[in-house]
Amino acid sequence: MSRGTRPNPPVWRVTLIAPEPFVPAMEMALEPFVDAVSWSPIDLDADPGAGGPMRILGIAARPLPRAEIVAAVSVAAAMVGIEGPEIAVERLPDIDWLEHSLRSFPPIDAGRFHLRGSHIKAPRPAGRITLVVDAGAAFGSGEHASTKGCLLALDALLKHRHFTNALDMGCGSGVLALAAARALPLRVLATDIDANAADIAGANARRNGAALRVRTAASDGYKSRRVAQRAPYDLIMANILARPLARMAAPLSRHLAPRGIAILSGLLRRQERSVLAAHRAHGLALLARVRLGDWTTLVVGKP
Repeated sequence: MSRGTRPNPPVWRVTLIAPEPFVPAMEMALEPFVDAVSWSPIDLDADPGAGGPMRILGIAARPLPRAEIVAAVSVAAAMVGIEGPEIAVERLPDIDWLEHSLRSFPPIDAGRFHLRGSHIKAPRPAGRITLVVDAGAAFGSGEHASTKGCLLALDALLKHRHFTNALDMGCGSGVLALAAARALPLRVLATDIDANAADIAGANARRNGAALRVRTAASDGYKSRRVAQRAPYDLIMANILARPLARMAAPLSRHLAPRGIAILSGLLRRQERSVLAAHRAHGLALLARVRLGDWTTLVVGKP
């Protein structure tokens, strides 16, 4: 997609401050309203785990219901025994999100894969599959550990499994679809609930010479006819958030081929149990996990 094809979508942000031990409670309160949650210490020089104040941010591509958010956060604060924090809800200024994302997108090395933005002009590393990806407005959690965990899991799988039909669910900029298509002669369907993200994934597929193997489409989870038509998939990749992963466990299982494998990411270590329980309830077993800091990538499969 050219940068002039569609205007930058509006973005809303909610901000609050809470002591570090209570970040999980605040995050859970915000998750139903936003597309991504991140946090960072107010004092960047403070030691991790010191319990100091943390700035918690939620981002959404739609207007945020301030009154509902205040109520949810107030309940969460009361349950953990702290005062309800001040909450700021704002629409971010219309800026060039492509340029903004490039400035904060360092290269990622994960197994055989080297991921970089088009702004990086250094020579490509020898012996790796280089993926040149511009995220634009198709940002997800913004946590590179999540993407790296998926790429490491995929790299490990490719050492002893061959796949022919893959699905990148919630593709964002299309990183995982591109990685699979560049590593194997397979076809990949990359879908996202945001049509703008699907367009960006298609543009990245063309940039990386993978347009013939990667098809993109807007889809609300597994509800799209395109998703059903190409099922079953022997590989499903979903780097989204814990709650939608758990909600989509049943349709994932239905769309996964016998002996198929799914890579699930975008979740914290403390969220592993709930995501795993949802998938085990639909006949999937844990095969492997990748942990990077607080972030976890799960590899599950059908017997």
